[in-house]
Amino acid sequence: MTRKKLGIFLSTGIFLTISLGLKAQDNATHISTNDIMTVFEHLGETIDQQVRVVDIGDDINVAVGILRRVGTRTEGEAINAILHHRVTEVYYVLSGSGVLVTGGEESNPREFPADNISVLELIGPSGSRSTLDGQVQTISAGDIVVIPAGVPHGFRHIQEQITYLSIRVDPDQTLPINYLHPSLQ
Repeated sequence: MTRKKLGIFLSTGIFLTISLGLKAQDNATHISTNDIMTVFEHLGETIDQQVRVVDIGDDINVAVGILRRVGTRTEGEAINAILHHRVTEVYYVLSGSGVLVTGGEESNPREFPADNISVLELIGPSGSRSTLDGQVQTISAGDIVVIPAGVPHGFRHIQEQITYLSIRVDPDQTLPINYLHPSLQ
């Protein structure tokens, strides 16, 4: 990941915040490349780690996480997708590529338990679905994808791996306010 890529991504986050008409904090929150890389190095077997959650005012949080997924392939048309009921995600792909499927006809809904650690710390109230006939797009390093709350999404195919930052806009403050990854404390 280069500083230029990170700068583009953070600039996009600022643009989204302004364009959504959100009231900003009195001060900016800096998340350094070093912070992101430290959390990335602590991913281990998990695929998703929150770096920081910030209260930006008007009862809205913005979370920054880093995710890494390794090679997968889904046979057939249907995929297992996740959807977040209240949290919008913005992906910025740092490396690798994958075939992302969003939307589509949903079946087999399953809600995640409210006490699930991912629900409490990463994604807010969420569930999984089988989806069919969604929008299929290959995403790769440098791409940005905005996934509104309620839109199912999942990967059909990841060649080797894909690593991406996720900005999560949390309008109901379901994610822990002022969270900082333990490796940064």
